[in-house]
Amino acid sequence: MSGVVSALSRVGLWGRGVVIAMPYLWLLLFFLVPFLIVFGISFSESIVAQPPYAPLLAWLRDEDAGTTKLQILLNLTNYLRLTGDDLYILAYLNSVKIALVTTLLCLLIGYPMAYAIARAEPARRGPLMMLVILPFWTSFLIRIYAWIGILKGNGVISNLLESLGLTSGPVEILYSDWAVYIGMTYCYLPFMVLPLYSTLEKLDPTLLEAAADLGCRPFKSFLTVTLPLSLPGIIAGSLLVFIPAVGEFVTPELLGGPDTLMIGRVLWNEFFSNRDWPVASGVAIALLLLLVVPIMYFQHVQGREEGGR
Repeated sequence: MSGVVSALSRVGLWGRGVVIAMPYLWLLLFFLVPFLIVFGISFSESIVAQPPYAPLLAWLRDEDAGTTKLQILLNLTNYLRLTGDDLYILAYLNSVKIALVTTLLCLLIGYPMAYAIARAEPARRGPLMMLVILPFWTSFLIRIYAWIGILKGNGVISNLLESLGLTSGPVEILYSDWAVYIGMTYCYLPFMVLPLYSTLEKLDPTLLEAAADLGCRPFKSFLTVTLPLSLPGIIAGSLLVFIPAVGEFVTPELLGGPDTLMIGRVLWNEFFSNRDWPVASGVAIALLLLLVVPIMYFQHVQGREEGGR
């Protein structure tokens, strides 16, 4: 009997190890390995070949000595080019600006939505959340092309404003920064609402009742009770919006037009138009460091504060 229990225990430990190892295996295959490949390409030299970059490792044969040496060729000019060319600096700054504005708009719109859903009757929360997720059932490109029809000069918004007499002619919102903000806010709004709803739905309503009994007005109780307790949802939603918004390519390309400079478009041009894979890889690595390093530092500070408590 003890042997059977021991065997079952070993099987349980083995199964637990497999379950724990699966996320690490997924990250290894689909994050670490591609990252290392791109990181290696960023130190290579662009050449006219297939693939269009020189290998980092080369075997050199010394005929006089009769020996073979392994040579590692590291090209740092790809990273120096990023700091010396204003195009990349402006692209990074503009991408961060657009991502920050998009995150702020998603927060301003998504917080009241999540709060209203969390305070709705339990039977209505499911259908309301389905309405938030429903756009994901439609193709991303179809939704962006729908916004083109809405924002163009003879689109829905322009015709509505003109019919109401608010404008004397067509209003061209398409191919502007506002069009990019509208499209990106629409696309990433569910990523803000979902974590906010998850946090707000778990808040204890008796805390607000206690604040009201102590004479705290609703707005002040929101600022002193609800808002601080919902900070984890705000941080999670902001990260879920900001990180992909920085590298966004499709929405600015279709709604912003050729004058919208973002790092995602620079990456596309370097990879596919210029076929300069080493520089494009350097841009991608710099973008990753720009996003990951501040987030890791923030998590470190937050974890230290929580540990101090």
